Amino acid sequence: MSKKILILNGSPRKTGNTAALIRSFAEGAESAGNTVTEFFLDGMDLHGCRGCFGGGRDPEHPCVQRDDMDKIYPVYKEADVVVLASPLYYWTISGQLKLAFDRLFAVAECDPNLANPKKESVLLMAAEGHGFEETLYWYDHLEQHLGWKSLGRVLCGGVMNLGDIAGREELHQAFELGRSIS
Repeated sequence: MSKKILILNGSPRKTGNTAALIRSFAEGAESAGNTVTEFFLDGMDLHGCRGCFGGGRDPEHPCVQRDDMDKIYPVYKEADVVVLASPLYYWTISGQLKLAFDRLFAVAECDPNLANPKKESVLLMAAEGHGFEETLYWYDHLEQHLGWKSLGRVLCGGVMNLGDIAGREELHQAFELGRSIS
């Protein structure tokens, strides 16, 4: 059975190393019959969460703010799998991805118990260095808190400059991870 996959691309580079991981993953996922929708967050009009607890009153527009999250919410609600894709910035995900992910709380506010929709997830990351420990700590605890199930992760260190990822094994791993989703 095919799945609906949402990719939240937190990289500021449309053609960077994170984008290469996403392309490989998406090609694998689509080859297995899945539907993939990617949002390039850096090119969207997104605003930070206000912490107002005012969301959830309108399932069509879960957040009180009106910005490009209104494009993401319906895809998120229908998605079976959420892919968090980001370069490693100061030992964690990019601000672009964190901002968008924080805003997904408005969907949980639609539930009387503030329950997040149950999803499967994937983590794709590229980094100049190799220190993913803090991000993995955050990701593992995020999944535990949300009740999500990780389908896998691909972490590619040592890729600072555009194109450094070319020929790396992690591209194949991303493709195979995408292809394994069914």
